[in-house]
Amino acid sequence: MDVSAIRLLHFMDELQSRHCGPQLRALGYGGSCALQRVNTVISLPSFSLLSNSCPTAPYRIGFRSTFASCYSSRGHELQYHVNMLKENTSLSPQCWCSTRSHFPIFIREGYDKMISSSLLHQKHLSVAPQIPKDNSDICFWDQENSLALKCRSLEALKQSHAQSLKLGLQHDIHTATTLISTCALSSWGCMDYACSIFQQIEKPTSFLFNIMVRGYLKDTNPNAAILSYLEMLERDVRPDNFTFPFVLKGCSHLFALKEGMQIHGQVFKFGFQSDIYVQNSLINVYGRCGEIKLSCAVFDQVEVKSSASWSALISAYNSLGLWYDSLWLFRRMTKEVWRPHESTFVSVLSSCAHLGAFSLGRSAHGALIRNFTGHNVVIETSLIDMYIKSGYLEKGCYVFENMPSKNKLSYSVMISGFAMHGEGKRALWVFSDMLMEGLKPDEAIYVGVLSACSRIGLVDEGLKAFDKMRFEHGLEPSIQHYGCMVDLMGRAGRLQEAYELVQNMPFEPNDVLWRSLLSACKIHGNLEVGVHVQRNLLQCNTHNSGDYILLSNLYAQNLLWDSAARVRVEMAQRGSPQMPGFSMIEVKRKVHKFVSQDKSHPQSEEIYKMLHQMGWQLRFEGYCPDISQVPLDIDDDEKRELLGAHSQKLAIAFGLITNQDSPIRVVRNLRMCKDCHTYTKYISKIYDRVIIVRDRNRFHHFREGTCSCGDYW
Repeated sequence: MDVSAIRLLHFMDELQSRHCGPQLRALGYGGSCALQRVNTVISLPSFSLLSNSCPTAPYRIGFRSTFASCYSSRGHELQYHVNMLKENTSLSPQCWCSTRSHFPIFIREGYDKMISSSLLHQKHLSVAPQIPKDNSDICFWDQENSLALKCRSLEALKQSHAQSLKLGLQHDIHTATTLISTCALSSWGCMDYACSIFQQIEKPTSFLFNIMVRGYLKDTNPNAAILSYLEMLERDVRPDNFTFPFVLKGCSHLFALKEGMQIHGQVFKFGFQSDIYVQNSLINVYGRCGEIKLSCAVFDQVEVKSSASWSALISAYNSLGLWYDSLWLFRRMTKEVWRPHESTFVSVLSSCAHLGAFSLGRSAHGALIRNFTGHNVVIETSLIDMYIKSGYLEKGCYVFENMPSKNKLSYSVMISGFAMHGEGKRALWVFSDMLMEGLKPDEAIYVGVLSACSRIGLVDEGLKAFDKMRFEHGLEPSIQHYGCMVDLMGRAGRLQEAYELVQNMPFEPNDVLWRSLLSACKIHGNLEVGVHVQRNLLQCNTHNSGDYILLSNLYAQNLLWDSAARVRVEMAQRGSPQMPGFSMIEVKRKVHKFVSQDKSHPQSEEIYKMLHQMGWQLRFEGYCPDISQVPLDIDDDEKRELLGAHSQKLAIAFGLITNQDSPIRVVRNLRMCKDCHTYTKYISKIYDRVIIVRDRNRFHHFREGTCSCGDYW
């Protein structure tokens, strides 16, 4: 330490004993402790001295708080030490000036830049800082220098809170607000600790309540968010226009329609019915709760619509599965020269993924590149989902591999995507990469892993993953996981084991699980197990027409026509509507929909001519229609006629007419029958075309007479 520093130590000790001794001793500092050393670390804390420059009082010095950035010559981490010294309130504004200690100090800039300065080189000594208005505005809690705002962990925040209690600021509203906002809204925060601070405040403001509601939403606890709003009303704190968007968001997460409507009434009560942010939140909550008419009514009442208003309504349509309407609304939005938000593209990409509208999805991707620099994880995950569900698995892989950061949702979409395309082994590789990255899998990821094993018959790998989920990662299997296991065993022909697994489940099986087992019985023609499964399925009282059709087809497959007819009659008596199968194909950014025996298309005559031509060429290649796929007791010629105009075949014929070069992509709403599968393999070989078909379960890539599923689906 140089001589000047030693002199300054003695100088400060003298000032302390003459003028500020009582104040310093009250805070626990005595002697030269104002320049305390930290154990054996060679570090000198910097102090800000507020000096009275009046010539009549040269030694009247007050002290303001400062953050001491202690730097160790031994390479230790920076240590933050806060020394709070009471201010001399008798000083006038003109007499305040800032000075620095004469020994070297270190000012931290960013994270790693340290600047050393000395009293002789400081030219700002004559600049008078702003006087704090009261004790709550002291530098310890200043907006720019607040220690609470600079905390990067919960432990650091607790130390900051302890320091505020030591200084007697436990009842100061500004201090509490800083602590609560930092604790509740930070990624490392803890709502329990924020709540403990909040409960100590006698008269919390609406701003504090808003922070608590927002914090609970961030903590995925919408119930607590709504309860905080109720407490706000009980304590007669008037909500503001920032309160309702957060509360309504909590209602949308819970699908709480009644509560949302009650809050809508309070919006009118407090006079915020014309606030654009509140209106957008109302559109969203009604859409999430299935009341699309109410969403449209609120949207029509918005006088000056913003991009967020359009985005909220598009998201409402999208959440209800109204994919066509969602895209139509997006087109209307762009025609009115509104620039969509990134959140809007999430809904648009989701609609394109469900419709298999690759061209529209690719256009949306281009618009994102033109209008936004860099995409967040949600956007990139939506792009992956769109490409995968549109049949472009490798494009989805490219987006995934070039993501700067990946989360669980990204890995989940990729694993499920590989499962949909029958790439089970690649799905397991991605799962292993995720574990190597240190990410802990959740229930959704294990659903994708088990589905991937089921798609290609990896029974042993699926059983190992099921045990790993329970014993290594401590996750309790849900009914979805058991459904994947039943599907895995059922597809592999282990129907009795699958049936026993259902009976020994720790909870009551639902209709989806029984239906999966019945579908496996139909695939393998096991009538004995299928009848038992159907009895359990009828007890669920779902009145699903698909259940009756599966059992009827199973009877027909075993040539039990009377039983098949009886099941069909029972279905009609119960009033269970049968969903017709359809196929969709996108040509020139327009989606065309076909049903079996469909002749409503404008180009129907050309389609049937093409279908007739395809039939002749198939006969030369040795194709024979599988009339067992027609579960009706009719002549074989009639069965062949019905098979010849299935919706998938009509869509492929239309694709061959209009699409000469690129792959033909078809989307089905039902599982592909065996005859359509064999038919499409022959067409891909005869016409040398790549045909990609997505049914309700997976993708089939037909190329040169083979399918990617290996005839296992």
